[in-house]
Amino acid sequence: MMAAVAAVTCNDAVRVTVPALVKLSQAGANLPLKTKQIRSRQGGDYQSPFKGRGMEYDESRLYQPGDDIRNLDWRVTARSGKPYTKLFREERERPVFVWVDYRAPMFFATRGKYKSVIAAHLAGILAWSAINHGDRIGGIVFSEQDHHEIKPVRGKSGVLHLIKCLADHPAWDKPPASVGNSQAGARALLMLRRVVRPGSLIFLLSDYRHLDETARSQLVRLSRHNDVVMIFIHDPLEAALPPSGRYRMSNGQREVVIDTYERQFVADYSNRFAEHREALEKLARTHQINLLMCATTDDPYQVLYQGLCSR
Repeated sequence: MMAAVAAVTCNDAVRVTVPALVKLSQAGANLPLKTKQIRSRQGGDYQSPFKGRGMEYDESRLYQPGDDIRNLDWRVTARSGKPYTKLFREERERPVFVWVDYRAPMFFATRGKYKSVIAAHLAGILAWSAINHGDRIGGIVFSEQDHHEIKPVRGKSGVLHLIKCLADHPAWDKPPASVGNSQAGARALLMLRRVVRPGSLIFLLSDYRHLDETARSQLVRLSRHNDVVMIFIHDPLEAALPPSGRYRMSNGQREVVIDTYERQFVADYSNRFAEHREALEKLARTHQINLLMCATTDDPYQVLYQGLCSR
């Protein structure tokens, strides 16, 4: 007998709306973004400190022994004839960016909500949290065909601009492409690099499929001068196949049959997901990038709260 495993079909599980994202404002208000540490949820938990906000010029004072000569204020020094040092203070606000993947593989789930819906909910909560802490919110929302940039803006108008882009993106109404486009991810990361400034807090929301070396290189460059949080969104079926049997699977566009009686096939399938996850974990460890895991069955708020709060 053949069982059917279809993609989730409830409206709120396969699409987002502006009202649904507006309702996340309370969740965002309860989520702290000023934490000093991020808690990783991948295997072998580790803590990685945020680099923190950028620094802005405050004032200049007479040079004192021990001051860093790189901070000398040459203009004031020349005018006064005495050495002066620039003093800096932590910026009162920092830009927060969300990079949201709407490529074809994100429009899938066998349980819970589509990965694209989870990504939109994560982005919405983060946006509301950012403005509640006085920060500006901006982002990039992209698919194979479309890239939308949301410039960082402070206040409710910034959030509303972002969530309208999340809800009205053309990807919701286009049939998914058969294969994800690796160049789309690289282009979106390059676009992000061009708009962020050092000291920004960046959240990357994706399943990270079809990301090539160019995309990984862009990601590493982003991490050098910013706090980067990768959130790996996945469906339980991507991690492990169901019990032995023959299953007909559909994403609404095409249908395939898988046979889980074949032990080698099942093992190879699970290994591919494990290798993908381990590659992301290695990337995160090597470049001090924070990595959180979020399944399509998880509560996005709980994932963020547990991941962004210090132990």
